[in-house]
Amino acid sequence: MGAAIRDRSMEVKLSAAIKLGDEELTQRQQDVLDIALSLLVEVGDKLTMTGVARRARCSKESLYKWFGDRDGLLTAIVQWQAAKVRPVPLGPQRMSIEALQANLERFAYDWLKVIAGDISVALNRLAITHAGPLSNLGHTVLTNGRFAVGKRLKPLLKAGRGAGLLRFDDEEEAFRTFFGLVLRDVQVRLLLGDEFELSDQDVIRDAKRATEQFLKLYGA
Repeated sequence: MGAAIRDRSMEVKLSAAIKLGDEELTQRQQDVLDIALSLLVEVGDKLTMTGVARRARCSKESLYKWFGDRDGLLTAIVQWQAAKVRPVPLGPQRMSIEALQANLERFAYDWLKVIAGDISVALNRLAITHAGPLSNLGHTVLTNGRFAVGKRLKPLLKAGRGAGLLRFDDEEEAFRTFFGLVLRDVQVRLLLGDEFELSDQDVIRDAKRATEQFLKLYGA
């Protein structure tokens, strides 16, 4: 299972993962967001439209046209980062326990890789710094991060319940349990500056363990 997770992780396609208005991101816009993500890790709260334009070698006018103001750019950054947690494809056929476990492991792998990365740590630190009534960045990170990820996982949980493989009354509660089993204390430790790294093998192991624990709790 671990090798399968690792192989699939190389096939991520994000070109249509998020949209700007009604338009899908162009390759150039994707490249700019990747550059903005890297710059955010370097400068944190000092991220500016001018700095992104300079690093990406594009005009500020283009940035404003694509993303609006700095808050719009940050929103697109959050969405682009969250898009790395891939939605689970659900076919019309009845789900097997093997398919359910494999999909949960893949989802957990993606999620943990994203959360444990430097970019997510920088984003979350920035959001915490600016949380409050005078800033909407915290709300943006919640809406386009944690809540968006929840919407991608819940259809799988419902499909598992419909196939008689999972048993729960509240899908939000089930999702939050999975959330806790996958992340454990990893995010808190990273936000507080604990310098540790998860290797790919660590992430595969933790994704598998979280899935097994979840199935023991909610397996029918």
